[in-house]
Amino acid sequence: MPRAPIVPLVIIWFSLVLALCLQVMPLADGWQVYRPEWLGLMLIYWCMRTPDRVGVFHGFVLGILMDLIEGTVLGQHALIYALLAFLCALVYARFRAYSLVQQSALVLVLLGLMQLVAQWLRTIVGDFSIHLAFLIPALISALLWPWLATMFQALERRLAAS
Repeated sequence: MPRAPIVPLVIIWFSLVLALCLQVMPLADGWQVYRPEWLGLMLIYWCMRTPDRVGVFHGFVLGILMDLIEGTVLGQHALIYALLAFLCALVYARFRAYSLVQQSALVLVLLGLMQLVAQWLRTIVGDFSIHLAFLIPALISALLWPWLATMFQALERRLAAS
């Protein structure tokens, strides 16, 4: 596998902050459940693409920011995104060898686990729900993965060429 071009840390952080903005952007009440997990997708992408530069620390910091923006229990999202980054660090070697369809399936599993832990934490805090609609963002995010990964790889090649 060819070595990935080195992406400046400014671009990585800019894309993560942009994903954070997309994650908290207001939507109509009925559409909230269909919002892709933008921050999780970007965190997975950068953890898999540059595991030596993006990891658990980034997930934790982004989670704290998400907690502050949404007004949830401090540390709830930090735990979730740090766990996601840790799981990405465990599987990144295999992930890079997979096709885009296989990567999408793994993204579905990773984000599904993340959503499951988030639901578990919400249940502990007191916001209890019994339906499985909380897994819809993971499914939509997995469907978006091939497009997102292809777009960012093309962006990386363009940055490397200039």
